[in-house]
Amino acid sequence: MRRVSPVCQVDPGGMWAVTRYEDVLFVMKNPALFSSEGFKVAWQPPWVGYNPFANSMLAMDPPAHTRLRSLIHRAFGAATVARIEPRLRAVAVELTNRLVEETDFVQAVGHPMPAFAIGEILGLDHALHANFKRWADDIVAITPELPLPEDAQRVRTTIAELSGYLMEVIAKRRRAPVDDTVSDLVRAESDGQRLTDTEIVDFLVLLLLGGLETTTHLLSNSLLFLADHPEMMRQLHAEPGLIPLFVEEMLRYDGPVQALARIATSDVVLSGVTIPRGALVIPMLASANRDEAKFKDPDRFDLHRGSQGGLHFGHGVHFCIGAALARMEARVALEAVIARFQRVERVPGELQYNRTLTVRGPVTLPLRFTPVSAAGQ
Repeated sequence: MRRVSPVCQVDPGGMWAVTRYEDVLFVMKNPALFSSEGFKVAWQPPWVGYNPFANSMLAMDPPAHTRLRSLIHRAFGAATVARIEPRLRAVAVELTNRLVEETDFVQAVGHPMPAFAIGEILGLDHALHANFKRWADDIVAITPELPLPEDAQRVRTTIAELSGYLMEVIAKRRRAPVDDTVSDLVRAESDGQRLTDTEIVDFLVLLLLGGLETTTHLLSNSLLFLADHPEMMRQLHAEPGLIPLFVEEMLRYDGPVQALARIATSDVVLSGVTIPRGALVIPMLASANRDEAKFKDPDRFDLHRGSQGGLHFGHGVHFCIGAALARMEARVALEAVIARFQRVERVPGELQYNRTLTVRGPVTLPLRFTPVSAAGQ
């Protein structure tokens, strides 16, 4: 597509896919031409009803986006990341100690790690971690296409259940504030006005999904790569200081976020193709990060490539506010796995991937783990 039809219509529904690095960057740099309300079109089709994720700041443009984004900088800032890293490191060690022989990595580590982190930051009940994943899986699976009736009903039930739970949390924080992000949002003022409960729910759903699903997939994709490339596992085991470089290249090579959604606000010519006003535009981040015009030998995993130019965390006003947290979680988890295990191998069988418009990762990841001591025998 990059070489022959870099801007073209695709299924479902005739969306316009944009695949070249320079074109994707142009879309992301120009919110006046490509509105983020495309997320609302993609995640709030008629069959869904109200979807908090589709009404969050992810689906907003400046100045509304700017006003709301400033309110949550504290939640994902450097101070917060530094504060929770020691606790997250202890959790990583505890979780990896449970990895014995053949284990589903998603269930054992890939989901619990980010669920713990997001629960700590938002002040949510850790006993609900299993619900976090079910909620996230159902909501990110929404597409404009009408699903089977039972699937549609499950998604609507999930949204009602999640919204109801968060409304209860907000009510408790209004009565008795504590030191967490929900209390911060309850107290926050913007332009002299406080956020409504609905606005806070929209925020929290965005933070929950943005901080959970993507990091789970980043960890799982990383372990899958190490299982398929044992020489990389050996290299990181010998030089753990290379793990941050591994995380950066993994984000480019097989990052969890594959695409975004935008709406063309006027007729726009891109790579010689006219995208009509009102069209749903899908800039393909994964394709941009493998564009041969930008990255030399892009399909090769290069530990020393560096992160310069990668679009995995977005760009401009919508640059991912949780980027530092995601990098830290991946680094801490991989350090724990690599310190304990000499080898990771796939268990025979076909992997099942999730069904979403924008993120990608295995639903389950059965792996065989060989401890350092056992490998040396």
